[in-house]
Amino acid sequence: MKTVSLSGSSRENVGKKGANILRKDGSVPAVVYGGEKQIHFSVLENEAKKLVFTPNVYLIELEIDGKKSKVILQEAQTHPVTDRILHLDFLEISDNKAFKLNLPVRLEGFSKGVRNGGNLSQNFRKLKVTGLLKDMPDAVKIDITPLKIGDKIRVLDLNIPGLNFFDPENAVVVGVQMARAVVLEAEDEDEEETTEGTEGSDGVSKEDKPSEEPKKDA
Repeated sequence: MKTVSLSGSSRENVGKKGANILRKDGSVPAVVYGGEKQIHFSVLENEAKKLVFTPNVYLIELEIDGKKSKVILQEAQTHPVTDRILHLDFLEISDNKAFKLNLPVRLEGFSKGVRNGGNLSQNFRKLKVTGLLKDMPDAVKIDITPLKIGDKIRVLDLNIPGLNFFDPENAVVVGVQMARAVVLEAEDEDEEETTEGTEGSDGVSKEDKPSEEPKKDA
């Protein structure tokens, strides 16, 4: 995983009033759990944005009042209207203890099915995994080059050494569907074949044949 550094300041007042004061001063209240005890601290809002408003996940080297630890961002609470960051939750991790993480899904290559007119459908932007730090990649990378129209890649098809996936095994992560234009074109061809099938053996449809006049009595 890519590593970034983050500095924070410990908080003495952990109540709602203290949190509001921090936000007015351009900081975000935060907490680290998973270690010996929870640590309440604050970080600058501009630094927090670099961690929240990105599709990437990072291993964070956090320093609070001179003490360093390895953490990952577990949850970010944002304002429903302004998207301003209200609170951050971090998880302290160690080299020999597995942890859970939502890894981004990164598609690579250009699908054969898309080349032939199909539509690419990605149902998961992130996948829930667990594993050790040494096995944790930056993203779940999926090569979609061999996918043809109708092909799908499910969670059970993914195999990354050292990682366990927690989403349903049969869930479709990405697939290639037939485009609507291709479906309509196929339907038009079927209608043409049906029309041709109503023609007589001489190539003239029954409606186009002249009606036979009844024979007159001698």
